[in-house]
Amino acid sequence: MDNNNYRLAGSRAEAILAADAVETLESPAGSAFEKLRRFHDEKPGWLFGHFAYDLKNETEKLESHNPDGIGFPDLSFFRPRYVLRLTVDFLEIAGENLSEADARAIHADLRSQPRIVPAPPVPIISQARLQRADYLEAVRALQDHILKGDCYEVNFCREQYAHAKIQDPAAIFLRLNGLSPAPFAAYYRRGLRYLACSSPERFLRKEGDQLTSQPIKGTVRRAASPEEDEALIQQLRNSPKEQSENVMVVDLVRNDLSRTAVRGSVQVSELFGIYSFPQVHHMISTVTATLDPAFHFTDAIRNAFPMGSMTGAPKVKVMQLIEQYEQTRRGLFSGAVGYITPEGDFDFNVVIRSILYNAEKHYISFQTGSAITFYSNPEKEWEECLLKARALRTALGI
Repeated sequence: MDNNNYRLAGSRAEAILAADAVETLESPAGSAFEKLRRFHDEKPGWLFGHFAYDLKNETEKLESHNPDGIGFPDLSFFRPRYVLRLTVDFLEIAGENLSEADARAIHADLRSQPRIVPAPPVPIISQARLQRADYLEAVRALQDHILKGDCYEVNFCREQYAHAKIQDPAAIFLRLNGLSPAPFAAYYRRGLRYLACSSPERFLRKEGDQLTSQPIKGTVRRAASPEEDEALIQQLRNSPKEQSENVMVVDLVRNDLSRTAVRGSVQVSELFGIYSFPQVHHMISTVTATLDPAFHFTDAIRNAFPMGSMTGAPKVKVMQLIEQYEQTRRGLFSGAVGYITPEGDFDFNVVIRSILYNAEKHYISFQTGSAITFYSNPEKEWEECLLKARALRTALGI
């Protein structure tokens, strides 16, 4: 995981790497969070892994029936033999039963390694589950649900996929991270399943008893000239539509955190912050809370998952609509990847702007989406999906 030198609030390290699973926990939705709690409590230590979106079927009475070409488990964590944490000041080498001699050998090996330059991508022909006409029809149907009062906002996504063999999945991540560096970038391998992620969004972080979530709602493209770029920033900052979307997700996050927070501790420390990335400008808000000591850290994650920025409001109803109108099971997409420390602190991203690959099936997938409200223009929502996919397509050679 690499924050690419972004200085968002709560960044713990410039880069962190974990490798070589000593012990692994895997669980489908049902009792996954309780298993994670026991896995950490029985032997506190570093854990790395993920929560897939379809854990919604554990947090709520929901089901998933759409096809899944990637196949990440709903929850998976491992105890790493090696943990490397890089900051501006030092490199820390730790892990399960790691001796000082092992640490010195790793440090020497890292100093001798040449810089990796990935080869150009091999062109890939992709397909889509929802073509433009079908996507626009689905957006209009979702707006009908909003008009009827079923919901206020729905995060609606579409998948592009391809059947092709990727010789070096790590090269895909290096290309993507070069094209679109982000504060919550991650390269993740679990068996024959891979994730290359350039996420700009934090799902949830815990430091001591302090919880921090930084939902994104509001996106505009970057421009070539500084003058036009600044005009687009102001357009985003002052957009009533984008502000209303952001407020809705902030209220949702406040509600989610309040379920495990000390009464009165939930605060919005930043509202409508504008942050610039290579491809887009985003509107990001920061919500904080103090975890009530009556709750375990896994309770905070469970009660906030899936994240409001990738669902909508009210959360349960929109997750039912997502299952109805999307054509692909989300799986790891719009889930979270990150780590848990021996002390029970953690930091997890939102898995967006990501390429997923199943090396057994030679199946490549990436999904993009946007927030649908009553005032959404379906054509502009389609264009936002294409904008968010630009770096992913370039990294794959599409």
